[in-house]
Amino acid sequence: MSMLMQEWEKIVTRYSKDAASQQKFWTNYYLKEKEVYEQILSGPIEVITGTVKELADKYGMEPAIMLGFLDGINESIKEPNPIEDLEEDTTVTLDIDLELLYKNMVAAKADWLYNLPQWEKLLSEERRKELYKEQKSSTTVVKGKKIGRNDPCPCGSGKKYKFCCGR
Repeated sequence: MSMLMQEWEKIVTRYSKDAASQQKFWTNYYLKEKEVYEQILSGPIEVITGTVKELADKYGMEPAIMLGFLDGINESIKEPNPIEDLEEDTTVTLDIDLELLYKNMVAAKADWLYNLPQWEKLLSEERRKELYKEQKSSTTVVKGKKIGRNDPCPCGSGKKYKFCCGR
């Protein structure tokens, strides 16, 4: 595990001691995260490259906090970065898959991110609704029809369920 990852974990642990400091930390983090996404999504979407330190400076945050951001966006980029091994001088590349990013924001219930006005220029309202539905339905458990005791067993034995697999 990199020194930077250890620093990020220390920061998170330090603010996890009581509910008030934890809430304050995450509120501040989410506000910073929102600012970064507003910048990333406002212009033409391009591949972002730089060291962790350069990106931290560019977006106005500490390198360890930038690591937290990179960890969050990592599942939404075409070639994930090795988060556990990143140091301040490691070069990272963010080639964002916009649709996947949107779906991951929905999955994280991050409405402050998937409702950003910048999305309007990047994905049509119709496409955003489709992606939202796809994500929500992918986590919905659909139960099959219940097998009655006297129904034929689904294993194909020809016996009633109650005398076969239903015992």
